[in-house]
Amino acid sequence: MARQRRRDLALDLRIERFPYHQPFRIAGHVFTETALLVAEISDGAHRGRGEGAGVYYLGDDAGHMLAEAERVRGAIEGGATREDLQALLPPGGARNALDCAFWELEAQRAGRPVWELAGLDVPRPLRSTLTLGADTPEAMANAALALDPRAPVKVKLTGDAEDDAARLAAIRGARPRAWIGVDANQGYRRETLPALLETLLEHRIALLEQPVPRGRDADLDGLKRPLPFAADESALSLADTASLVGRYDVVNIKLDKCGGLTEGLAIARQARQLGLEVMVGNMMGTSLSMAPSYLVGQLCDIVDLDGPTFLARDRTPGVRYRDGMIHCPVEVWG
Repeated sequence: MARQRRRDLALDLRIERFPYHQPFRIAGHVFTETALLVAEISDGAHRGRGEGAGVYYLGDDAGHMLAEAERVRGAIEGGATREDLQALLPPGGARNALDCAFWELEAQRAGRPVWELAGLDVPRPLRSTLTLGADTPEAMANAALALDPRAPVKVKLTGDAEDDAARLAAIRGARPRAWIGVDANQGYRRETLPALLETLLEHRIALLEQPVPRGRDADLDGLKRPLPFAADESALSLADTASLVGRYDVVNIKLDKCGGLTEGLAIARQARQLGLEVMVGNMMGTSLSMAPSYLVGQLCDIVDLDGPTFLARDRTPGVRYRDGMIHCPVEVWG
């Protein structure tokens, strides 16, 4: 019997911009706002929403996401399903926004929350890192002191070993007992990693994220990893996951990279089978981006869902950060 297709869907697409409280610096980039693709799919009685921030280092910006989503408008409004979407679009921000919109539409039609449709347990609050953008050591130490003292800390590095060492010394001095992970954002090379690793061990750093550029992962072959390495830019989609074994210990899942909750859940489950730990992160975004990622976080060892904390304004209702935890009521999405 042919599968029944969903018809009479209407797709609404728009770009929304959310400025930051202050510029946010990482290795090679400074950001002042997030431009988001918002997708809504409606059947007239039910509506699903999704949000995509794109992948800046792949040219997946607001214009590209909107063009990609418009390219499949006819298929969606003609009855394509979430399952069809996986073949209609490649991984990226547009597919993320549309995939999440389909999930919420399915939940509304079924009268059941997305977490239940996805086969997850009742979502629980998650301990989430709060991120420090790269700045002077003094500014970063002060920023670390201003964070929730119960929250883990994630630190953005720039690739300058001397400056990064001074940053970490200042932050560890300000937060002597905190869990601290660092994100190199592809800023190091095989020859500069040994000095960095010494610094990380000196300051009791718990995680090193994406030390080398995507495509140079073989540089990690044979390198002793004295602390867990996490793959971010080197782990875009499900197709990348198996190649991480032996070079990385953790895969960082971001729905904008992999193209939505559908593939994000698949990556988390495959990573477990491969013996990798699992992390969920974000490409910034509002609470509408964090909510589906929060469901992936239910399967994760490390959670980094602090995107809305950088924004001058968020959506209402939104996720809540309290006592080092992120809380996401079902009313936010799903």
